[in-house]
Amino acid sequence: MTVVRHHTAVDGLDRFIPVRKSDILSALVEQDAFADDGEREKFCRLCEMLAAIYHYDCFKMLERLRDDYYYFSPEVARHAAVDGLLVERSYADLVQTLDAVLKEANFVEVPHAEVGDAHRRRTVLRVEVEAPLDDFREVRFYRRGRHDEQFEVVEWFGLRRRTIQAEVYDDVVMMIAAKSAAEVETRKLRRLQRRKIIPGSVLLKYFHNVASSDLNALFPNVRVVMSRFDKLMLGVPALAGGIPILLNLYATTAVLILVIGFYLGLGGTVADKDMKTALAALGGLVALGGFAMQQWVRYQRQSLKYQVELTENVYFRNINNNMGIFDYLIGAAEDQEGKEVFLAYHFLHVATSPPTADELDSRIEAWLLKTFGINLDFEVDGALDKLQRLGLLERKGERLFVSPLDGALAQLDRTWRGLFPREAQAAAQ
Repeated sequence: MTVVRHHTAVDGLDRFIPVRKSDILSALVEQDAFADDGEREKFCRLCEMLAAIYHYDCFKMLERLRDDYYYFSPEVARHAAVDGLLVERSYADLVQTLDAVLKEANFVEVPHAEVGDAHRRRTVLRVEVEAPLDDFREVRFYRRGRHDEQFEVVEWFGLRRRTIQAEVYDDVVMMIAAKSAAEVETRKLRRLQRRKIIPGSVLLKYFHNVASSDLNALFPNVRVVMSRFDKLMLGVPALAGGIPILLNLYATTAVLILVIGFYLGLGGTVADKDMKTALAALGGLVALGGFAMQQWVRYQRQSLKYQVELTENVYFRNINNNMGIFDYLIGAAEDQEGKEVFLAYHFLHVATSPPTADELDSRIEAWLLKTFGINLDFEVDGALDKLQRLGLLERKGERLFVSPLDGALAQLDRTWRGLFPREAQAAAQ
């Protein structure tokens, strides 16, 4: 299967801003909306202070994630003496914090029903796969960013090639919580352990450029299932070749049993023609065994071919795993928050009259489309909440106001010093 990349703009349902923070800041500063260079410089300082405050907040969230994940990391041995209530509380905290971080980074959770429906309509990965959900305590998928790609699909043993277009997720995060050893049947437990899935652990995986119909293939317990076409291609030749051998054996098996009984001293007499028939029957059994082995090898070869296709599809898209994804996710959340607040403050600051939230949302979306060619659903409510928590936003009915640059800088300076009260107190003395 050959892939030809063909990016299209994400539709209006996505809130992910796929532009660097520095590019957005540069584009805002270069506009003629500022009175003079001094005002531009103050706006840049404001953005630097906002970024520093969010960096500090995100660092605390990163430490919380690492602490909550300690008991569930596959790389850390589980402590038998750990209180079960503590583990459950840590698991609830981990899920809550991870969900919050992902949403701040503009990831969207994908419902299980959508995952299953997409796999049934799969177009890119032609392999039929099975991934039982009951092996796990909880499974969650989050995706961010979407585009279309064109794929060249080979069919009918290479005789036919056609190009298809499929929806691809830019980023996918998967969280899988394994059941404890006591909750899993012995047979299933051995199967999971062969796949290095530790009971009670939480697996976190981050993927890039995954077709929406291939999410099922990302499960750690996924296995290849033969399609109906494959079963026909393997079964019909097996029947065609095996039936004649079985018919010959049916006619000669009784004579073979008689000859074996004679040589074992169980009685009876054997004529020369019976010996020839018995040897023919023995040859038929050998042929049947060889035929069965040949079919088994064909089945295993086809299964291995699909397994390799499945592995390659996942391997080259896996970016990071487990605790290693925390730094990236926190950085992504910090980056998205910063861009949203920069945009919200700027367009409120330069507005000729105080806008409503809907008007602000439309102006920012129109500017992003005009400036960067991206069409998205700007998270205006989240940006306004952030400004309000920092004391930079005032609401009068539906109209929105932000503090002037001088007042906003002074307010952010107080907020920054409030993050380190002991240092501020020591400096004052």
